[in-house]
Amino acid sequence: MTAPDLPRTHPAALPWPQAARPDRPPHMRVALAFVEHRVNLWLGFGKPVREVVLDRWRRVAMFAPGSVCCRAKWIVNDRGTARWQLMVLQAPMAFDDARRVIGVTPGARILLLADGEQQVKLVLALVDAIEAAGMDASTVDVTYWRTVGDRLTACQPLPAYTAEQYAAYRAVGALQ
Repeated sequence: MTAPDLPRTHPAALPWPQAARPDRPPHMRVALAFVEHRVNLWLGFGKPVREVVLDRWRRVAMFAPGSVCCRAKWIVNDRGTARWQLMVLQAPMAFDDARRVIGVTPGARILLLADGEQQVKLVLALVDAIEAAGMDASTVDVTYWRTVGDRLTACQPLPAYTAEQYAAYRAVGALQ
């Protein structure tokens, strides 16, 4: 058989190689917990597509790819508060890189990380201001959360998020 006699198959009709398929689950799973006066892992904002209650202390929130949520952590020991932490996370798409985060499967894109009481309270104040203005914090532009994270790291003043920025971001999203 000569080369011109071979059957031609369009590359799109060929099956994907096994290694190229994403083995990532379709949803990002965020572990949440509450043990009075010891541990509080809770959602600051976000719209889970599903929530599973494991027992009276633990639950898991599941987020669709691309969605944004905020997970706050507060841990206490016998001497007082041991840990304040807040993360704004974005659920990875099928082929996105994701960082490992304890309690988040398969991982997430970390848009903002606030460590310590002062930083966490500053970010919570921003979230409260956004929600008080009638905006949904989980649909705010992800670059805003990255900017806030960068400003926290650089010890710079945190930028406010305006209704005009929100409307412009939502309008661009509607056009895409």
